[in-house]
Amino acid sequence: MLTTTQNEIIVKEVKSRGDLRKFVQFGIDLYKGNPYYCPPIFFDELNTFDAKSNPALEVCDFVVYMAYREGKIVGRIVGIVNHRANEAWGVKKCRFGWFDFVDDYSVFKALLDAVAAWGREKGMTHLNGPVGFTDFDKEGLLIEGFDYNAPMASLYTHPYYIAHYERYGLTKESDWIEFQITPPEQAPERMRRVAKIVEKRFNLHIVKVKSARELKKRYGYTYFDVLDEAYQKLYNYQPMTDKQKRYYCNMYFPILNFDFVTMVANEKDEIVAVGLGMPSLSEALRKCGGKLFPFGWYHLLKALKAKKFTDFDLLLIAVRPDYQDKGVASLIFDEMTPYFRQYGIQRVETTSILETNHKNLSNFVIFDHIQHKRRRAFIKEL
Repeated sequence: MLTTTQNEIIVKEVKSRGDLRKFVQFGIDLYKGNPYYCPPIFFDELNTFDAKSNPALEVCDFVVYMAYREGKIVGRIVGIVNHRANEAWGVKKCRFGWFDFVDDYSVFKALLDAVAAWGREKGMTHLNGPVGFTDFDKEGLLIEGFDYNAPMASLYTHPYYIAHYERYGLTKESDWIEFQITPPEQAPERMRRVAKIVEKRFNLHIVKVKSARELKKRYGYTYFDVLDEAYQKLYNYQPMTDKQKRYYCNMYFPILNFDFVTMVANEKDEIVAVGLGMPSLSEALRKCGGKLFPFGWYHLLKALKAKKFTDFDLLLIAVRPDYQDKGVASLIFDEMTPYFRQYGIQRVETTSILETNHKNLSNFVIFDHIQHKRRRAFIKEL
């Protein structure tokens, strides 16, 4: 379906599975040769846009566009209306994500104009991005830290994107920052002291399980309820449906090394905090270009099962609201630190943390660290 033309650029809506494969591949090819970019797992990326696979689409309308010049793909974008998030925040945002393009402002403008027009038809009042369907998708334009490795869970973008965003009139709505931490030989004494005090004062204990099956049998999906409650007040967050909780749990937990899954429970054995991470898969995904076959699965499995590795992605730390501001995260760090030494980890990469989330930021300043990346969500009135 032809939607618009501009300076010989044709923007078409993506409808077929074959074109969606081209959409995903373009996003990978645009970064070919970049030593810091981490491609997505191709199959997972395709399923993100499949309503049968991704329950987030039950609460979202979306449209997928690609831009062509002389028959060649030169850009892509997704327009999203997350009704559940808009209702929770009392806004009418048309989100945009998966926004990649060659260094040509006319391509940028044609794609974003197409999403803006679609959003206005849906009754939306603002453009907002780059973000995804939910907070668990990649989000935030990279504006600092282009010469550092991109974790699998983080969005990497070319430096030239920034000027096009600003030229279009998009302005800052929120920033995230990221840290690279050098893990200590042992947990700092102050943290260990705090952990022992918190554990005793609030009748808490560490929970360790050995597999996703054991975790599900013992706690069901209640550990994901902790994430949902902890993130409710964070930027753009959409309260999860039960289907979404099961979807994310079933996607991520089976592949984790449970040495790096730490939970804290109270005297009722209710999970009140969760911390988890995994070996960096960036290099493995670069080797296979995001394709599992014929040999991509081998590189990923080797990285996941490694007994020694240097780079670690700390995916999240979440504390139930009624246990926040009590030092509970210190128990998670105190329990994880010996594993950093056991596996030979030299660098810990945090995922994006809102610059206004001072509670979370304070967890990291006690360690030897650098704040090496910044990413931004933009907004513009339609």
